[in-house]
Amino acid sequence: MKKVFAILFICAVISACSGGSKSGGGADSTKAADQTAKAQEPNADTSANKTGASDAGAAAPAIKLIAASDCNTCHKEDTKVVGPAFKDIAAKYPPTDNNINTLADKVIKGGKGNWGDIPMTPHAALSVGDAKTIVKYILSLHK
Repeated sequence: MKKVFAILFICAVISACSGGSKSGGGADSTKAADQTAKAQEPNADTSANKTGASDAGAAAPAIKLIAASDCNTCHKEDTKVVGPAFKDIAAKYPPTDNNINTLADKVIKGGKGNWGDIPMTPHAALSVGDAKTIVKYILSLHK
């Protein structure tokens, strides 16, 4: 009987740590597809903060990189999960070269302290260029 409870407990822990169900990801996928479609419209203003000229498809590579990594496990665009919402990050950091470099480094190396005691896991396999692409997209969400 103890073995049955142990197995059920382990299954419950694994289930709780899985990061959610696949069926819940539909809204994020739809949102990303909507953003990509909007970015590809020829006359669409894709500059999130309206501060300058924007490349019409600039968000698409970042959205793909975010979807291919584990970013959405801890972050959502509008909602705090484990880490801060992307829009909260954008509100805190202006899109300067210094902030982009600092945050890209934080994405790659991980760390804690900027948003409390919960550490951000390192993403050492991510290139500096890809990390900067993701950070630039996140910082563009400031309105």
